Amino acid sequence: MKRIVLILLTVIVSLSSYAQENKVLDGIFIKETAPTRRVIPYTHIREADVMYYKRVWRIIDLREKINFPLYYPEQPIKEIGYERLSLFDVIKRGVEEGTITAYEEDEVGGQFQVPLTKSEAFDMLSEERTNIDIDPETGLEIENTYTVDIGAQDVVSYRVKEDWVFDRERSVMEVRIIGILPVIEKESAETGQKTIKGLFWIYFPEARYVFANHEVYNTTNDGSRLTFEDLFRKRVFSSYIFRETNVFDNRMIDQYSKNIDMLLESRRIEHEIINIEHDMWQY
Repeated sequence: MKRIVLILLTVIVSLSSYAQENKVLDGIFIKETAPTRRVIPYTHIREADVMYYKRVWRIIDLREKINFPLYYPEQPIKEIGYERLSLFDVIKRGVEEGTITAYEEDEVGGQFQVPLTKSEAFDMLSEERTNIDIDPETGLEIENTYTVDIGAQDVVSYRVKEDWVFDRERSVMEVRIIGILPVIEKESAETGQKTIKGLFWIYFPEARYVFANHEVYNTTNDGSRLTFEDLFRKRVFSSYIFRETNVFDNRMIDQYSKNIDMLLESRRIEHEIINIEHDMWQY
């Protein structure tokens, strides 16, 4: 009985303090799980226990419906007593607060060798664009240059660097994400052609502590949402491999395959990893 009374008093005190700060409670309860969520630590793996090791790079295409929770909302929105952000806004806010370190894109798959300062990272989050206007008085063309901030709406995909390891101590094949690279589509002012450009790498084991405190939208139940850390750990996204470690300078798949053949090659690499795991067992 005393325990029930103590719990009720705790709830009443928390609700009253919340009401004093925010005046109105948007919802029927205070969200406390995600903001105070702790990261599940990785299991230590010894080098002597590694029977198989493979590094691959993936592309998460944000145009696929299953990946929409990573893309939306384009602007932060407040709902059900909580602020919901896209993955890019979470990364951007983490870089601004100093809880996530941005690393230079080295075009070799992310080596995390050159950390960027906050100002250097935010310089990459804006670009100059040129617009041609007609002077109404003279009829001459006027070239206007202006700066546009890059937001979540400009991100078209994410490149993910990950390692697959078979740990014989636990007899499991485990995948761990090493880094994530936001990719935008940039339009050339001269030719008008659109090109793909990677912004900066973030080290995923460091970013996990930020991702664990931000929710991802659940299309079926608002009361049972994952965090971004849960989403990546449980692999709730669609992707395809575009690069693997190989003898040919770790070349990308699109350098020797195109269109449907590129996707089939990506599927072949995935099946190869799965078959390696199956071959470790005897039935």
